[in-house]
Amino acid sequence: MSNLPEKMKALVAYAPMDYRLEEVDVPRAGEGEIVIKLEACGVCAGDIKAYRGAPSFWGGEGNPAYIKAPMIPGHEFIGTIVEMGPNVKGDFKLGDRVISEQIVPCWECKFCKTGRHWMCQKHDVYGFQNNVNGGMAEYMKFPKESLNYHVPKDLPIEKAILIEPYACSKHCVDRGNIGNEDVVVLSGSGTLGLGMVGAIKQKNPKLLIVLDLKDDRLELAKKFGADMVMNPAKENVIEKIMELTEGYGCDVYIEATGHPKSVQQGLEAIRKMGTFVEFSVFKDLATADWSIISDRKELNLFGAHLSPYCYEPVIEWIGNGKLPTEGVVTHKLPLEEWKKAFEIAEKGDNSLKVILMT
Repeated sequence: MSNLPEKMKALVAYAPMDYRLEEVDVPRAGEGEIVIKLEACGVCAGDIKAYRGAPSFWGGEGNPAYIKAPMIPGHEFIGTIVEMGPNVKGDFKLGDRVISEQIVPCWECKFCKTGRHWMCQKHDVYGFQNNVNGGMAEYMKFPKESLNYHVPKDLPIEKAILIEPYACSKHCVDRGNIGNEDVVVLSGSGTLGLGMVGAIKQKNPKLLIVLDLKDDRLELAKKFGADMVMNPAKENVIEKIMELTEGYGCDVYIEATGHPKSVQQGLEAIRKMGTFVEFSVFKDLATADWSIISDRKELNLFGAHLSPYCYEPVIEWIGNGKLPTEGVVTHKLPLEEWKKAFEIAEKGDNSLKVILMT
């Protein structure tokens, strides 16, 4: 066994608004398991919503409780293998830089058995349940059921930490079935939206329009490949989209803001028989005129969850520059300053991806 310390610093979530930096036991590797020394962990919008007590995480308003507390949050992580149990799957060794897919599948439910592990019925996701603690700590464990991938050691942390969110971005874009004659509207250019810009450009659409309320994010979207950017607070984007499409509307609308108004905006901006992809996790319940989806437009409505079969291409594309990353990581703070990191990420003023260095 390796010479790991007995205790480590970790952020522990007990309840909404009750997160504490504590000393806890360092996890140890059992059969088929890996323990990593964490390099960094990103702060996701989902982490903020969980901290604030969103019913979609803690339960309520028709939602079952998803979080199993006390637990260590964080699902956007990179680290180095420091301990391995016997019979670890794959060509991993001590010292390898690695990442693990967010979900730890059970491999026994009907989804796992039919190649749809990201919809696993048990649904253990790092950083939300205490049996799969996350990356806002000094060390973490990958269970034997986990899906793990090598990360090049020379990939800067500002790029490597974007593998998880960009993998989600790619899956969302794939759900849109974008063709090279499509007018695509992407609502939201946060970290995940910017990852989608790069992924959409791989599809070579006729026109890519990106919407956001923050002009600095729109500037980055333009730099990353958007053909046109618009701020809904400053112009009538639905009217403009209709003008650009001879009154039909866009072919594909991707909702990546997590704001209910963006949902209705998309339903109005999309053409008949268009494709609407919903990506976001909402803090509050979103309502919309469902008659638009059915009787008026006969839309194709898709959800997008996690990032199946996306990690390996995304690692390659971030490495070779096909997915732009420059300027996405805006803040790096030590784990001890987690509260400040959460505040910066939540406000979003001159900030995109905030990461905790562990």
